[in-house]
Amino acid sequence: MKPNFISLGAACAALGVGLGAFGAHGLRGVIGEAQLGLWETATRYFLLGAVGMLLFGLFQSRREKSAVPGWLLLAGSTLFASSLYGLALGAPRALGAVTPLGGLGLIAGFLSFAWTARAR
Repeated sequence: MKPNFISLGAACAALGVGLGAFGAHGLRGVIGEAQLGLWETATRYFLLGAVGMLLFGLFQSRREKSAVPGWLLLAGSTLFASSLYGLALGAPRALGAVTPLGGLGLIAGFLSFAWTARAR
């Protein structure tokens, strides 16, 4: 069964909007400004990954192509955002070592999407 990146991207987008709203309304006054900045960055990149998954899902639905870009976008955005969410909520700073891995996953996802789309 082929993964449905349109559904995954839409679900991630909904989750990203909810997490963004929680940060803006539920965490304001509870955590510091620096931590809120981490939360906002996490949400921005999670939503970027969600949009990438949606676009890849639309692309993939028209062509039988590898699912690698979609999985990389999902893994990268999840690792990047979840590590920053954890840091914002007071997790050990060592968790910050995961953030660049998530960023690399996002970059690899977008580059592999570009590579997959090049042969029209």
